[in-house]
Amino acid sequence: MSNVQLAPPETCRQQSTAEERLLRREIVHYTRALAKGGFAPGTAGNVSARLAPDRILITPTGRSKASIRKGDVITVNMAGQRLAGTASPSSELAMHLAIYWHRPDVAAVIHAHPPVATAFACCGKALDRVLCQEAAMTIGPVPLAAYATTGTAQVASHLLQYLPDHDAILLANHGAVAYGPSVEKAFHNLEVLEHLAQVHLIAHQLGSPVYLEQDQLEALQRSRHAYLIDRNRDTGTAFSDAPPYL
Repeated sequence: MSNVQLAPPETCRQQSTAEERLLRREIVHYTRALAKGGFAPGTAGNVSARLAPDRILITPTGRSKASIRKGDVITVNMAGQRLAGTASPSSELAMHLAIYWHRPDVAAVIHAHPPVATAFACCGKALDRVLCQEAAMTIGPVPLAAYATTGTAQVASHLLQYLPDHDAILLANHGAVAYGPSVEKAFHNLEVLEHLAQVHLIAHQLGSPVYLEQDQLEALQRSRHAYLIDRNRDTGTAFSDAPPYL
């Protein structure tokens, strides 16, 4: 990527903390899951995770996601400078960094090309009307970001208006990006996006899809809020309020 600066070799740091090793293992696991699920054909797709407030881990460019290993993952800072690793970071690094800068709650980002969701993006169709309850309880409406040439800063700039209120975005004539508080959650958001795209496609093929009304959406939002309170009480975790789109 032309606007990614590489730090001088003497500034590169090779860290091997238990936390970093675990995060690298998680990135590799879900990167391979992308390939297995048909979400990242060839060398498509990329995965990143926040290692520290000023550093992220990201998959290298030009590599099959089925063959990524822990040592292949690159460490960069929030200015896009490579801190550790010998390969170049993903060409979509700017998109990942934009999400981390504008969503401090996000700890992982996944960009991929799930086929049905990508088909909607290639037809200029957002998934912004809620058709089934699962959508309302998970990622909510999914907007469509305007077209931008892959690997350019324009990809990131076209996402900005949607980042505060959405956890998944379609990229026109390109693919999709999903993010969340963990690599697992980001991957689940991407899986749900592809599932919802399949439901929308089949519903339109069957004819006359019935979208949820506003009062139904509000009832589902209340149910989700109550579910999160109960779940976090049982697990002893801090309460996570409703997702951004609510």
